[in-house]
Amino acid sequence: MRNRPPSIDGLAASTLQLPAGAWATVLDCLCERFPLIPRAQWLERMARGRVLDDAGRWVMPETPYRVGLEIHYYREVADEPRIPFDEVVLHVDDDLLVADKPHFLPVVPAGAHVHETLLGRLIRRTGNVALAPLHRIDRETAGLVLFSTNPGSRAHYQALFRERRMQKQYEAIAPPLPGGEFPCMRASRIERGEPFFRMREVDGPANGETHIDVIARGGDHWRYALTPVTGRKHQLRVHMAALGAPIVNDPVYPAVRHREAGDYSAPLQLLAKRLSFVDPVSGAERSFSSGLELENGRPPLNR
Repeated sequence: MRNRPPSIDGLAASTLQLPAGAWATVLDCLCERFPLIPRAQWLERMARGRVLDDAGRWVMPETPYRVGLEIHYYREVADEPRIPFDEVVLHVDDDLLVADKPHFLPVVPAGAHVHETLLGRLIRRTGNVALAPLHRIDRETAGLVLFSTNPGSRAHYQALFRERRMQKQYEAIAPPLPGGEFPCMRASRIERGEPFFRMREVDGPANGETHIDVIARGGDHWRYALTPVTGRKHQLRVHMAALGAPIVNDPVYPAVRHREAGDYSAPLQLLAKRLSFVDPVSGAERSFSSGLELENGRPPLNR
């Protein structure tokens, strides 16, 4: 078939091109390549047709190893719990779908989250296996995510983000910025830090820029409008923490705080509130706003 196999229950197959090695079978390679997945689990997946070669044939335990062969497999997590908050579809047409994502729900599969993702839920809901996110927001962040519904027009909408023609505005709740004058701007160089999932500011030419303003002042916490000019990973969270006003309930910045699996009691107070752009296909001005509201530390509403 020389094409990716179809999605199953909203989950696309992953692809591995087999590297050079002395394994006798594809199964032997997979077991060594992915040591955290038991051999018995690969055998069970193969018995259900969840491991395929590049011609669409089922890979069996005895399938001989061949360097360069493309293997497609479906990721699975045993007893994956449901994330108990619901997304809302705000808009859908021939080219776009706009979703309002709750806190804690990943946009795409990662780590222990395979089926419980925004993409998986929306594919199951719409039946559109061609659905693809045009950008991403953190699992901890709530708010708007724009999806392409049509591969034929997808590149036009991807260009909006690449060429910075998409206006994005976030809201956040954080402590008062010490000595701040508003509106203001934070520009710095952001690179990967330690542990691997954190980002950090370093010396060098700025690659991250955020405009910051205050929506409301009140006591220990203010409500901010954050407008990212660039789109570095964790940019808003890094910038606010570096300024001395870390976003409320941030489990990573300025320091990593352990959170038990299934603990939804303290959502990050960051919301992707608005997306505005000129539609590259129709030429119309379009704007979408999240229906969610930050709740200053209380659990998110199940909408």
